[in-house]
Amino acid sequence: MSPRSDALSTAEQALRRLELTIVRRLDGLLHGSHQGLLPGPGSEFGDSRVYVPGEDDIRRMDWAVTARTTVPHVRDLIADRELETWVLADLSPSMDFGTAAMEKRDLVVSAVGAIGFLSGRIGNRFGAYVLHDEYVHRMPARSGRPALYGLLHSLMDAPRGRPVAGAPDLAEAIEVLASARRRRGLRVIVSDFLDPEPSLDPGLELPWERPIRRLAARHQVLAVEVIDPRELELPPVGLVNLTDPESGRSRQIQLTPKVRRAYAEAAALQRETNRIALRRCGVSHLVLRTDRDWVLDIAQFVLRHRRMAHLTHRPSRSGATP
Repeated sequence: MSPRSDALSTAEQALRRLELTIVRRLDGLLHGSHQGLLPGPGSEFGDSRVYVPGEDDIRRMDWAVTARTTVPHVRDLIADRELETWVLADLSPSMDFGTAAMEKRDLVVSAVGAIGFLSGRIGNRFGAYVLHDEYVHRMPARSGRPALYGLLHSLMDAPRGRPVAGAPDLAEAIEVLASARRRRGLRVIVSDFLDPEPSLDPGLELPWERPIRRLAARHQVLAVEVIDPRELELPPVGLVNLTDPESGRSRQIQLTPKVRRAYAEAAALQRETNRIALRRCGVSHLVLRTDRDWVLDIAQFVLRHRRMAHLTHRPSRSGATP
């Protein structure tokens, strides 16, 4: 077998393992009526279930089943079909880094795969924009499992990023995503949200904040922030040579306790600034780490949003109708 065939076989096996991980674990954790990755109230009726006082909307009462069983039942709503999902995958040089179970770029592929497999229903289409080197590459939105496999193959086969003068940043890539696709749907941004000159003032507007706000005005937006533990704190290893992957500049630094403490404080403030900025944009924020169980983190995020969506659309205690 040729080296290229070996590489293709390895990539195919990795994708098969990824699909099995997502389907077996996430579908198991998120079992029941599928309401989408970020559920809304929906407009199609689904299965009936027993009415829960104080939680269910009486306007969704299933009177036919209630009359037959003499037990109050409501009918769930399922999310609208033919969802068009577009993902912006950040494969800039800063993503080629990882000190735990995987690199950040591997976690990007995993996150895109999870979103693709979970949103892949009949009629749904899934496309991507990829920020890599000096271009924002477009992968057309298609439906079906083979198309998703082809997209994931392309992400896995993408060469490692390299410092490029004048390369587009995350804000420019989001602008491309917002201007190219007008049909309403789900938009997902998978990135580390690290700027060349990070801001540590939560009150300042970040470069990518305004583009995300414009994107969220028309679409449902999910921001997936990818983090490696070494970006939050440094180990006590003495003299190290640190390299900025975006610019290629290197510098030797003695990691004294004072330097490590200052780094940890700045990193925590930078992540908090991102969190506040994304909250100002009104988008959902999911954090995935290379040293954590990313499948469990996604499942907990989805279950939490389902609960919030359910509470948002249930009637008030007073029974007043809007």
